[in-house]
Amino acid sequence: MFALGRYAGARRQAIVAVKERGRTDLIAPLAVPLAGALHRLLCWRMLDLPLTLIPAPTRRSAARRRGGDPIERIAAAAVARHPGMTVAAALRMRALTRDSVGLGSGARERNISGGVLLRRGRPQLGGGDVLLVDDVVTTGATLAESVRVLRSGGVPVTAALVIAAA
Repeated sequence: MFALGRYAGARRQAIVAVKERGRTDLIAPLAVPLAGALHRLLCWRMLDLPLTLIPAPTRRSAARRRGGDPIERIAAAAVARHPGMTVAAALRMRALTRDSVGLGSGARERNISGGVLLRRGRPQLGGGDVLLVDDVVTTGATLAESVRVLRSGGVPVTAALVIAAA
């Protein structure tokens, strides 16, 4: 798992503004460092093309409230000008999975266990490396469950990349 930095300062403010205040004008500024990290990981040969980014799942109610899935939009903006990179929204949250904000690590794991599902009719992945992307990692419960679900569905996950680590 790779993180672009700490969940603090301007990075934290931008993530919160996108997620909780609908600040779509901050999608591009958050996509720039994500694109830079992708380029760096490719240069270091930690990832190879073709590369599929799979956004960590967002609860449907949260996505509706936010006018879409912010991490999916950030990922799409990050790969927009990069041939060989695509975004596939292959995961979803089970209905009635509660928000993990305020839960400790054990409670987060119990909350998310069984809460991540592969989407029906999910996009076919074109081979190559698969990178799970998310905005913030706190305990890693969502990432771990997402990787477990993807791998059980035959999707080998190469790595995970987050914008911020709490």
